[in-house]
Amino acid sequence: MSRFFSFGRLWALLTKETIQMRRDRLTFAMMLGIPLFQLILFGYAINTDPKQLPAALVAPTQDRFTRAMVSALELTGYYRFVTVGATAGEAEEMIARGDVAFVVTVPSDFGRRVERGDSPVILIEADATDPSVASGAISTLSTVAAEALSRETGEEAQNALNAAKQLSVIVHRRYNPEGITQYNIVPGLLGVILQLTMVMMTSMALTRETERGTMENLLSMPATPFEIMLGKVMPYLAVGAVQVVVVLLAAKALFDIPFVGSLPLILIGVFVFVLALVILGYLISTVARTQMQAMQLTFFFFLPSLMLSGFMFPFRGMPVWAQMLGEVFPLTHFLRLIRSVMLKGADAVTVAGSFGALALFVALLAGAALLRFRRTLD
Repeated sequence: MSRFFSFGRLWALLTKETIQMRRDRLTFAMMLGIPLFQLILFGYAINTDPKQLPAALVAPTQDRFTRAMVSALELTGYYRFVTVGATAGEAEEMIARGDVAFVVTVPSDFGRRVERGDSPVILIEADATDPSVASGAISTLSTVAAEALSRETGEEAQNALNAAKQLSVIVHRRYNPEGITQYNIVPGLLGVILQLTMVMMTSMALTRETERGTMENLLSMPATPFEIMLGKVMPYLAVGAVQVVVVLLAAKALFDIPFVGSLPLILIGVFVFVLALVILGYLISTVARTQMQAMQLTFFFFLPSLMLSGFMFPFRGMPVWAQMLGEVFPLTHFLRLIRSVMLKGADAVTVAGSFGALALFVALLAGAALLRFRRTLD
């Protein structure tokens, strides 16, 4: 047996590491779960050419030409009209909230202009906060609408056929008319950066105490679980505040991101989001036994949240089951809130749904963390 190398010693070390890895069930589950989860998401949920985008139709007189055009747009696969009788005010609220990606407005004299041979006009308003979502659908508009009118006129008068050929489709790219990608990415980066750092740092709060052997001292203090949780998460709220200031200043100075909405509303939304993140990290710290496990659980939460929230890929391009799964992540609602306020100038009423979802996350995560911490006291 050589003192430099021995198969016996090597085998003993391999056996020891195998047993240790088998006992660490969380790490073993992460090794298998993360690749499988990513494969399913990228294979089934991710779609860079979104279809079935929700749209609203504003048409005071829904004649046969209007119905033919709507049917043709739906047959392209890009449009899904969730409402066909909206008023201009209702459609404006829907696109501001993000309920629809397009508003198709057909004038009341549209059918008469087609029959007279005049040049008919329709207006398409597209939510261009995410340029990649609207590009494919907009590219099909003029050709599809003109062909639909040509088929509807059939063998009728030549002036109607000429009107169909002269159809004008006016496209308004709302909120980001130049299609600048940074307007969509940079506000979302604020949420991504906060999620990665806040959850990871907070998740190591209690696990660090356990590994250092100071957990017993913490538990012996005359403090309630709620006070301990506040003492652990509040310092990271201050860290998050610094990150928010840095990102917002950089967004304005480097990328000239427009701040159309209310800055206090943005800061309130960021505060609720950060509060949900640090409580989530605290909940993870009550589950993990080591800092490595806490980091693994953080990434297991971070990766699907990043892919299903609408930051990397269009949210409406995912299948329904993936969109439902994306709704359980705070980042999804924060992205809607921050983009609506910064780019659309939305008020508190418009983003009330996103605020409510984030507040619900705070309440549920705080309750779960307190219950889990009490169980760890035994």
